[in-house]
Amino acid sequence: MRRLDGKVALISGAARGQGEAEARAFVREGARVVLADVLDKEGRQVAEELGDRAVYAHLDVQRPDDWAAAVRTATSRFGKLDVLVNNAGILRVATIEQMPLEEYLQVVWINQVGCFLGMQAAVAALRAAGGGSIINTSSTSGLTGIAGTVAYTASKFAVRGMTKSAAIELGPDNIRVNSVHPGAIDTPMTAAPPGFDDIDSDAVYAGLPLPRIGQPEEVAALAVFLASDESSYCTGSEFVVDGGFLAGPPLPKSQ
Repeated sequence: MRRLDGKVALISGAARGQGEAEARAFVREGARVVLADVLDKEGRQVAEELGDRAVYAHLDVQRPDDWAAAVRTATSRFGKLDVLVNNAGILRVATIEQMPLEEYLQVVWINQVGCFLGMQAAVAALRAAGGGSIINTSSTSGLTGIAGTVAYTASKFAVRGMTKSAAIELGPDNIRVNSVHPGAIDTPMTAAPPGFDDIDSDAVYAGLPLPRIGQPEEVAALAVFLASDESSYCTGSEFVVDGGFLAGPPLPKSQ
């Protein structure tokens, strides 16, 4: 028996990166999956590759109507909804002085408000299924500050806090809510911005206890655990997958 046999999941931001890796891992473990994104071409292609256990739905996480439609896709196509993965997110890098208000609010709307709207839209279906799991993607930036990411950090701290409130509210309905806190993961979002293509990424991560960048499949493996019944007594908690980034400063180099 596979770990997610019989479960139905809705994953936002599933057209590429972590969301795509999660969709592939969920289907491999027996789940049926609604892949939701604004990247329609890419999302449909991934869903087609996954076969009849997957379907694509257009989803702008800032729009309540899109969320309602995505949940309806899950319940009409697969009969229920057991798991919500709030994965969609964006990153904008700028100092506090240089961050335009419009960009700050865009990050908050997608990362923070989008997560809230996803939970709000999914609760009734999860309750009707007898309970389930909500997995909110935060970040190590939801646990510590990082210069140049004021909007992203604010939004990811908010996701962490909303997760705890939701866990308290929804626990009596057997709905578990946890946050995942990836460090640097090798996805399009963390690619070097224009003008920084000559950065040695190996050197950037050499100081980590596990001296490399993380892979989307490693985050997906954690999401599978949180979606499965193996995590049945886990709620309101932070699960970190960061190669040891938050453990502390690196060892000094030997002379």
